[in-house]
Amino acid sequence: MKERILIIGSLNMDMVIEMKRMPLKGETVLGNTLAYIPGGKGANQAFAAGMLGGNAVMLGCVGKDSLGDRLRENMKKSGTDTAGIAQTENASTGMAVIYVDDGGDNSIVVLSGANGACDVQYLKNNDELIRESSYIVFQMEIPAEAVYYGIRRAKELGKTVILNPAPAPDYLPDDILSKIDYLTPNETELLKLTGKAEFSEENIREGAQELLQKGVQNVLVTLGDKGVMLVNRAGINLYPTRKVNAVDTTAAGDCFNGAFVVGLAEGMSQKEAIRFANTASSIAVTRKGAQSSIPDRREVELVMEQMGKNL
Repeated sequence: MKERILIIGSLNMDMVIEMKRMPLKGETVLGNTLAYIPGGKGANQAFAAGMLGGNAVMLGCVGKDSLGDRLRENMKKSGTDTAGIAQTENASTGMAVIYVDDGGDNSIVVLSGANGACDVQYLKNNDELIRESSYIVFQMEIPAEAVYYGIRRAKELGKTVILNPAPAPDYLPDDILSKIDYLTPNETELLKLTGKAEFSEENIREGAQELLQKGVQNVLVTLGDKGVMLVNRAGINLYPTRKVNAVDTTAAGDCFNGAFVVGLAEGMSQKEAIRFANTASSIAVTRKGAQSSIPDRREVELVMEQMGKNL
């Protein structure tokens, strides 16, 4: 029996606009294409966990509208259990407007909508799922008080807690940091959480060490095409990823998080789980969209077989 993975987070419909380059402040540019693609950080991570063979369950909220129906139906295709996803009449399904340039880089504006209904009471109503799961994954696109409640409850029950602090808050309470087994920021999120202004390897290392001192067990910093830096009390290790021609980085971090927790749930070592997640993410960035870019288990295993132990 596979260890159960519970992902608690956002579900959004992504409105993806492709353009040659990002607009400057006050500038108007012409877009090339427009597409509606299922997304949301929580949903992307749950979709990835399901596609990659995990025993995954999703908790989150959508509106009673056609977009919410589409998001739930698409999630089912991954094999993730969607029974706990709630529909609310008080808000429309969340949306994200995503701008993607020719280089594959993106900027995102999120309209939370029904994600606000993923609150403390909703989590209390689904306490059985928290109790029955071994790994609990959170992000920051639902109300912060719900994230904090969920982390406290999960740790109270002895679960492994993974927090992807995206979008990054100005700070995380010390009592929350002390309950996180894996914190998975990207470079920008790490620097914001630790109050550092400059992008440098030294600041990333120092920032990660500061988070360890506040009680985080492991800090996994995703570094784009440079790979992932793991910082814990055993030291600092950089795990490079394979080089690819990226066309869209929209769900790269979400794919990494979903794959990483699947690896842990299957008993992989940290190194093995990171290698597995790096490989999955390296495939995702070669495709457009969020959930539409996420590979299945066989695709990842095939690439790992081809690349061997150098991945």
